[in-house]
Amino acid sequence: MTALLDPKTVVTRYVEAVRDGDVDVMRDSFAVDAAWTFPGSLPISGVWEGRDHIIDDFLGGMGTRLQAGAPLVIALTNIVADGEQVVAEWTSDGTAAGGAAYRNRCIGVFVVRDGRITSVREYADTHHVASVLFGDANESSAR
Repeated sequence: MTALLDPKTVVTRYVEAVRDGDVDVMRDSFAVDAAWTFPGSLPISGVWEGRDHIIDDFLGGMGTRLQAGAPLVIALTNIVADGEQVVAEWTSDGTAAGGAAYRNRCIGVFVVRDGRITSVREYADTHHVASVLFGDANESSAR
């Protein structure tokens, strides 16, 4: 029987998988019934429930907002863990589908239980996301 990874390692592994585009590891990082909360009033704002919905629709949907073939550079800049709670900071640098530079600093509060991420509360500059990736800061939430 393989020992479970500690929460900090689980989140580090997940962020590195996003950086590397490793969808299998990304999916494996989440509990089946995980939830991800994204702030604001964008079409992606709200609570995304279920591992497949998070990976395929939320994260996968964001990929369509970026320029195909252009690199997306994800860098983990800080990570702190206390028990099952992990706070991670990362930067996301890429190019929007329309050609604009996308540069955001993000923070996520992760809860990890039994070696899997069960919840994430993400905080980012939603105005920047709206203006660069969605073209309108006043779009209403579709969720």
